[in-house]
Amino acid sequence: MSRTVIISNRLPVKINLENGKYTLKPSEGGLATGLGDAYQKGEMLWIGWPGVEVPEHRQAEVTALLAKRNLIPVFLTQEEINLFYEGFSNEILWPVFHYLVTYARFEQVYWDGYIEVNEKFAEVTKSVFNEGDKIWVQDYQLLLLPQLLREQLSNTTIGFFQHIPFPSFEIFRLIPWRDKLIQGMLGADLIGFHTYDDVRHFLSAASRLTPAQFSSNILSLENRQIVVEPFPMGIDYEKFESLPTQRQVIAEIDNMKTEGQGRIILSIDRLDYSKGILERIKAFELLLQLFPKYRGQISLFMVVVPSRDTVPQYKELKERIDQLVGNINAKYRTLDWVPINYFYRSFSVQTLSAMYSSADICLVTPMRDGMNLVSKEYVASRRDDTGVLILSEMAGASKELNDAIIVNPNNIGDIMNAIVEGLEMPLEEQKQRMQSMRSLVKKFNVKRWTNNFLAKMDDARLLQHSLKTKYAVNKVSNGIISRYAATHKRVIFLDYDGTLVGFKPNPEEAKPDDELLELLKKLTQDPLNKVVIISGRKHETLEQWFGHLNIGLIAEHGAWQKKPQQDWQALPLLNDQWKSEIRTILEAYTDRTPGTFIEEKSYSLAWHYRKTERGLGELRANEIINNLRVLAADKGVQIMPGNKVVEFRNVEVNKGKAALNWLYENESDFILAMGDDHTDEDIFKAMPSNAITIKVGSELSEAKFYLNDYKEARSLLNTILESNQDKADARESLLES
Repeated sequence: MSRTVIISNRLPVKINLENGKYTLKPSEGGLATGLGDAYQKGEMLWIGWPGVEVPEHRQAEVTALLAKRNLIPVFLTQEEINLFYEGFSNEILWPVFHYLVTYARFEQVYWDGYIEVNEKFAEVTKSVFNEGDKIWVQDYQLLLLPQLLREQLSNTTIGFFQHIPFPSFEIFRLIPWRDKLIQGMLGADLIGFHTYDDVRHFLSAASRLTPAQFSSNILSLENRQIVVEPFPMGIDYEKFESLPTQRQVIAEIDNMKTEGQGRIILSIDRLDYSKGILERIKAFELLLQLFPKYRGQISLFMVVVPSRDTVPQYKELKERIDQLVGNINAKYRTLDWVPINYFYRSFSVQTLSAMYSSADICLVTPMRDGMNLVSKEYVASRRDDTGVLILSEMAGASKELNDAIIVNPNNIGDIMNAIVEGLEMPLEEQKQRMQSMRSLVKKFNVKRWTNNFLAKMDDARLLQHSLKTKYAVNKVSNGIISRYAATHKRVIFLDYDGTLVGFKPNPEEAKPDDELLELLKKLTQDPLNKVVIISGRKHETLEQWFGHLNIGLIAEHGAWQKKPQQDWQALPLLNDQWKSEIRTILEAYTDRTPGTFIEEKSYSLAWHYRKTERGLGELRANEIINNLRVLAADKGVQIMPGNKVVEFRNVEVNKGKAALNWLYENESDFILAMGDDHTDEDIFKAMPSNAITIKVGSELSEAKFYLNDYKEARSLLNTILESNQDKADARESLLES
């Protein structure tokens, strides 16, 4: 039976050493809850660090203990933990991904430790992997792992989910090893984030740092397509909704009510500089200053869970929190009222439930957060539909819980006004907002999040399988070779730029090399072949490069045609009167976009942006297409976006029509068409059903097969020739014998 192998930095259990014996306790983390008991029933295997350093002589004992729950440990030394987890993960990735770059320490030794531990995770995974298993890697500590696994387990389906934000490219690029991190993530077939903003940022970074290209939310890289999607994580709704009915929780709720602290504003966070704790305290202080009527009537219950308080930045944060709380309480407290009830400790889930149930307002205002499940836990706990959620726009949850009061966490006045709005909100409005949010949190719970991701992994696997079956270098090439050898009237249509040669910053530099000319010469020497170069290039250029060969030429997407040993013929009834007006507009774009230029042909204009800044060229190209669409249609001109180019041509000009015209005059029992960009789709669509159509590049296409690049295109043509020659030599040898 195939399994899902979950890999995370930590296992979903807490391991303790009591009286010399190791014991396990279930973790209450969201991921462990979401996967329920599945990983204990054989459907899943979970790989991770046990959370403590285990002496080598006791590792077998711990491994056996964990195996009973389908858990596989990755044992780490204290030095590895310091470099990989405390170092690279938490002193580089965490601050950079939360936009606090000044806290980052870019130490080479951290990077070396990060690589080493990711490789250790890969080795453990490989040792327990069964054919058919799919792998789901979790979070920022294991960014290199998907690619490491792809190299060793090439046929498996790999998913990756990041639980913290992904920063914009301008922030991410500051990491010295940014390209290696992106390459590591791109080993996955499916990459998930909490929000669409994170998806956009990742697509931008991946397309800038690697050769990957993206269309919508799909990245194309070599012979793979990687799906990148948002999967907003949920909570165990039923658990948090039912907790307030438990006897222990009811007793704690009663205790909080009898303490007489007035209306309660609740804040729960781990100690971290990304949580906006200081700004929240200052907003509460401002409220007490400007609205004296609330003194003695409201209390802030602030829970701060200890975290890394020996690290200088965290230690300093803790000291500032202590100081601020102390000053406010000293200034405003009375004999029977404390403004801020500050708890620097963790609580049981039952006590947290009592706090959620008792709080009139829940204040969740992180400076940056992947999702923030506290907001959803508060909503799920409000069984009577009352209460107000104040939520930072920088938290992923704000994209879903838009019935909360949304605030900018950097704006203290904004937070204060939100608290006032919450305190004065009518009960009817509270219930209306809360019912809407409860319905959403209930529907999109953590189990749905898990199921959605695993289902999308299956879709990604089918996408990869579909690509493999279309990949012309695989078994498909043997079928093409066999058909070629068995036929006697062959027509071969070959695009030029991107298909037979790579792209150059300057189009005139992409001249045919000797290897290509020799290949074309061999193709044309076979009297059974009719070879046609079908390109967007000027006819003068094609004549200069290929006029000496016995080859057909179609230039400017079909505006000009030349048969072997004949003169060039222009498509009749074409005009170029539209060019001056459109050229004037294109010149205006060229003047304000460095690196762009206009190429003029007989019946077309091309605006090139290959040499301009990544992103700016695409932006200008979209502007041109949108602004000139109506004018072009009025002039009878077609706009064709291509590879780093936008081309304007007469609507009658079409590669597909030109190719069909050539076929009409030439009988054939074998047709091969190869092309790489949008204009070549016209050829693929026009070809008869028995034609072999090949897209160079793995983007979505009408072609039946694809190759990765021009090198593979040349290789396939050479293979066809060599195989056919071998068969001819074998026949000749047989006849002689």
